[in-house]
Amino acid sequence: LGTPDMRVPIAYGLSFPERIESGAAALDFAALAPLVFEAPDHARYPGLQLAWDTLRGPAGSTAVLNAANEVAVQGFLDGAIRFDQIHAVNAAVLEAVTPEACAADSVAALLDLDGRARRVAARRLQELGASC
Repeated sequence: LGTPDMRVPIAYGLSFPERIESGAAALDFAALAPLVFEAPDHARYPGLQLAWDTLRGPAGSTAVLNAANEVAVQGFLDGAIRFDQIHAVNAAVLEAVTPEACAADSVAALLDLDGRARRVAARRLQELGASC
């Protein structure tokens, strides 16, 4: 948990691996409403299990999921697909774009992987959009 302020991740990114003061207010746990945690409903939120599975996948898998999700969410925002189809795009891209053993060993390799995932996601968006 943290204060919803982009200064925190920006300061972390600029100073990594060190830490610098971001200027954001500290999170006041006493001011928060009570927090209640329940087991996730994987049937209702299939993307959550997909994310956990991707984290356990080969290096670069999370880059594929991120790229697919960005394309799918933009497709939803543009009205090309329904909200419930975002997960289908993400799953299809993860199935089609499998990172090679060293796919995450350089920025260039990650950018290539990202580009491949985005192209596959765009094709999947067109297929889903045509079937709506």
